[in-house]
Amino acid sequence: MFGPIAAPVQTQRLLLEPLGAHHAEEMTQVLDDLRLHDFIGGAPLPLGELRARYQRLAAGPAPFHQEGWLNWIARRRRDAQAVGTVQATVTPGVDGLSASVAWVIGTHYQGFGFATEAAAAVTGWLRGHGVTALSASIHPANAASAAVARKLGLRPTGDLADGEIVWRDR
Repeated sequence: MFGPIAAPVQTQRLLLEPLGAHHAEEMTQVLDDLRLHDFIGGAPLPLGELRARYQRLAAGPAPFHQEGWLNWIARRRRDAQAVGTVQATVTPGVDGLSASVAWVIGTHYQGFGFATEAAAAVTGWLRGHGVTALSASIHPANAASAAVARKLGLRPTGDLADGEIVWRDR
């Protein structure tokens, strides 16, 4: 694995815990809404497929890859309810480590600031672990994620990745 290893991160309202295959059962309910996939693509995964995906993500990329996969489940602290995920792919950059971040908050938990809180916590954690450059790829019509990116200090660029606008902090 390249770069830092995911560790628990706490905010005022959330606990971000490193993702594991055991999270799949509760996350199938959080992610089981077709509207959620309007901007991220695909469809809700059945439990077995989500568990296999989480196993692959938790294992990380092949050892020869120069990147690290960091994934967290975002959970409300007051009742331990899972509300979404945050992820970062860390790679070596010209001036140090860079990270591409992403967040997904379940439809029922959107509009409460959880995406901003979770993404800000992860980006702060990443900066504390040597990441010097941040980016996010956001669907052009996803105004909510664009607002989160702005709050993180990211700005849209003219670059596209798989039809999404690349946002960067520099």
